[in-house]
Amino acid sequence: MKLAILILWPSFVVGAAANAMFFSVFDPVELHAYWAVLPATRIGTYTLGFFGFWALGACSSALTCYLQRSAAEVNRLWCPLPDDQRPAGCRARGRP
Repeated sequence: MKLAILILWPSFVVGAAANAMFFSVFDPVELHAYWAVLPATRIGTYTLGFFGFWALGACSSALTCYLQRSAAEVNRLWCPLPDDQRPAGCRARGRP
């Protein structure tokens, strides 16, 4: 749950800020003229834009959380060491 909060809350703030900045430059009605898949209403376009920016922010935050893992956390799953050198918390301890 803590990891979900660490990912979703900052991405929510980034999504709101990106949505405000993007739609302060571009009018949703003009975007509808170029892409027919967008909803015809301004509110619908704002909503899709917000969720799109939120998803991009969530991907960025999730990638940051994934890449900040330590070597011990990564190796705990794989345990590339021989059996006699594996740490006590290794799942593969006792297996060849």
